[in-house]
Amino acid sequence: MSSRHLSRSIAMQSLYEWDFFDQKEDLKKIVEKNIKEFGPGLENNDGFVWQLVTGVIQYLKEINSIIEKAAPQWPIDQINIVDRNILRLGLYELLFGDKEAVPPKVAINEAIELAKGFGGESSGRFINGVLGTVFKEIEK
Repeated sequence: MSSRHLSRSIAMQSLYEWDFFDQKEDLKKIVEKNIKEFGPGLENNDGFVWQLVTGVIQYLKEINSIIEKAAPQWPIDQINIVDRNILRLGLYELLFGDKEAVPPKVAINEAIELAKGFGGESSGRFINGVLGTVFKEIEK
């Protein structure tokens, strides 16, 4: 597994845990614990994890609004917690991240891979559908 994919996995797991506890836990402590537990060797090269987590938090309201517009039949609080946080990561990379480091199609593919690894049976299709819809809109 590449270190960037591992970093995305750790960021998603951290956001999941933070979201699971109604965003009341200390996110910094959650991320530090998850890097130590799931990313041996990343401790000295954990910048990408922090970039993802802080980016999602910085743009959380905008990202949630985009999810609600792209998937109107799914209110944000009714989306599976794993899928919701994969969408947040994917949308952060797709809309606000460094496009040269992570081109849009790579951001979408990485989110789909996270969904296949952590989500339910239909998570990959759901993530692909929402991110694909947003990508088509930003291409216009």
